[in-house]
Amino acid sequence: MMINQAHQGDLEIDPSPLKAFLKDLHSQYKSVREGAVAKYIPELAKVNPDLFSICIVTVDGQVYKVGDYDQLFTIQSISKVFAYGLALEDHGLDYVLTRVGVEPTGDAFNAIVLDEQSKRPYNPMVNAGAIATTSLIKGSGPTERLNRMLDMFRRYIGRDVFVDISVFTSERSTGHRNRAMAHLMLNFGMIDRNIEESLDLYFQQCAVMVNCQDLAVMAATLANRGINPITKEQAVDKRYIKDILSVMYTCGMYNFAGEWAYKIGIPAKSGICGGIMAVVPNKMGIGVFSPLLDVRGNSVRGVRVCEELSQRLGLHLFDCSG
Repeated sequence: MMINQAHQGDLEIDPSPLKAFLKDLHSQYKSVREGAVAKYIPELAKVNPDLFSICIVTVDGQVYKVGDYDQLFTIQSISKVFAYGLALEDHGLDYVLTRVGVEPTGDAFNAIVLDEQSKRPYNPMVNAGAIATTSLIKGSGPTERLNRMLDMFRRYIGRDVFVDISVFTSERSTGHRNRAMAHLMLNFGMIDRNIEESLDLYFQQCAVMVNCQDLAVMAATLANRGINPITKEQAVDKRYIKDILSVMYTCGMYNFAGEWAYKIGIPAKSGICGGIMAVVPNKMGIGVFSPLLDVRGNSVRGVRVCEELSQRLGLHLFDCSG
């Protein structure tokens, strides 16, 4: 792999070796059969476990991709990152912090638990915090709020997106733990009384259809100060990028977040769809998709690919070894 370190500290990657490197990575991990697809949402259990793709998009708009990169899947928990950004734009950081904390937790992503002292959900990357975050998105009614959410995703991705109705319906009909979280937060004043509307929006945002290249473009947009590197459209106010990336870094990989930060060392978010989105600030966005999950709900192939990318390309934020 040919990597040049420029005088200014910018990472320069010869595109031909990078493309070959991604093909080698895909070939290396395609045979991995560890893990299982998510089954607690019935529609997700139908996915083909052999699907696998890797994509890198640089902040200057170069795209490198391999595998099933155009295969659509539901974004699931990766959507929490972007809903959090929209809530920050709607209300500002200080207000959002009164409803949702920023502390990592060792609990599972769907744990029915709040901070004992503040009564807030711990962070916006677990389900309770994400539901509280989504409840903050402004709009005169459910249609306007959904349209604002979809337009936000359009800015990040560069094309119109849609909700998979079958997955939304499946999540809505089986989302009893999420309803329990919402009622617990209602009890402590963390969300308003219109629980079903907020839950519907949350289920809809999780059921937005994306592909692996979309994840990489969205990650590259965050890496590029909120500007989509393909369309050049500002997707989110740049003053909130550090808040979004900070929470991704400490909380984005469920109860694997600490080990991820230690070994891989870049902000990331996973979803039970099998997607992982990772951000290398000022450099690139990474998307990996493989639906075989480990016990924590993270893509087995995705974690291994990102670890290899971090080590081989020197992406760890605290790696000063040169």
